[in-house]
Amino acid sequence: MATKNYIDKSVIQASKERISKIFDSFERYYISFSGGKDSTVMMHLIMEEAIKRGVKVGVLIIDLEAQYSNTIQHLENMIEMYKDHIDLHWFCGELLLRNAVSDFQPKWTCWDEENKHLWVRDKPKLEADLSQYDFYVPKMEFEEFMVLFGKWYSGGKLTAGFIGIRADESLHRYRAIVATKKNLTFNGHKWTTKLVDGLYNVYPIYDWRTEDIWIFHSRFKELPHNKVYDLMTMAGVKLSNQRLCQPYGDDQKKGLWLYHILEPDTWYKLLNRVSGVNSGALYVQERGNMTGVNDITKPENHTWESYTNYLLKSLPQKMQIHYKERFKKFIVGWKKRGYDKIPDKAPHDLEIKCWAPSWKRMARCILRNDFYCKGLGQTQPKSEAYEVYKQIKEKRKLTEKLSNESAN
Repeated sequence: MATKNYIDKSVIQASKERISKIFDSFERYYISFSGGKDSTVMMHLIMEEAIKRGVKVGVLIIDLEAQYSNTIQHLENMIEMYKDHIDLHWFCGELLLRNAVSDFQPKWTCWDEENKHLWVRDKPKLEADLSQYDFYVPKMEFEEFMVLFGKWYSGGKLTAGFIGIRADESLHRYRAIVATKKNLTFNGHKWTTKLVDGLYNVYPIYDWRTEDIWIFHSRFKELPHNKVYDLMTMAGVKLSNQRLCQPYGDDQKKGLWLYHILEPDTWYKLLNRVSGVNSGALYVQERGNMTGVNDITKPENHTWESYTNYLLKSLPQKMQIHYKERFKKFIVGWKKRGYDKIPDKAPHDLEIKCWAPSWKRMARCILRNDFYCKGLGQTQPKSEAYEVYKQIKEKRKLTEKLSNESAN
């Protein structure tokens, strides 16, 4: 079990040393910059080192269209401040994103041309030319684009992608950061993760607490920060709950209601952009059957199996088919492990840890709008766009092979 080891250094000093090591060891480096409080701190620290060394750093901004106007202003301020020392890639392409507030539209595509009249805002003046990204296929998933961008940007050289996430934000992020196998790190540094050969994610502020982030912002007031956090504070949001993200995601929907308070003009555009926004904002804080969060109950005249089937019938046809396929995979998987019959429910501790199957777990997936059935231990599949990318890649390889053979 991992434990914290305290050393006689401030988090700022430790992060600067990590950044310096990366600059010493890697040939190329880029920053994934969202404009949030964490990535802003990270970018300030990295740019301090870059300016000192007289080198340029790549800056990747994946713009998901539905953003606070304050965030866009902050992005522009940061770019202006460091414009002579960065290689900017402000990406505004069509990416397939999760919409966790609707069963009728479980996914949406940012910047899709067919719905240009519904865009939350216009594209920024500094947007990147999409034609330079030969790996890009419209309607890719966000995660797919991230890895492929890193491979493209590396150009075959040893490359580091700086990411401003912290281990204390959530268990999911802790697991993403802390590599337990040395062959998945760079030189044994547990704040690095190998993506593919020659490409690593680097987390220079991984051990910062939320308090450390805000102490930095208060101590260095001359450096730009995102003003939307000031609005969140005035709205009564706890410092530990202040986060930026695309508003419709599975976890991100919890902050959807804030748009209504902080930026009413943006909120009205969000309402028109995808289905389910208003009801999602109203009920996302609820617990129980309304959202599938915490304990759930069923009608007395139902078993959990019959209730799951009842819930399935209430869904749009496409969603019925989707969940039935996922549940079939779940049932077959547990049958192979000795469960000839799936129990109606299992002990709570076993269900939470995914150590036992039950129909109650399947019902919870529907109530939570758990599209990928992560509560059943399943994962997000590759998008159709990624399969198209693989086909394009294979065609390029074949063309190069034929060209080389003809040359010989």
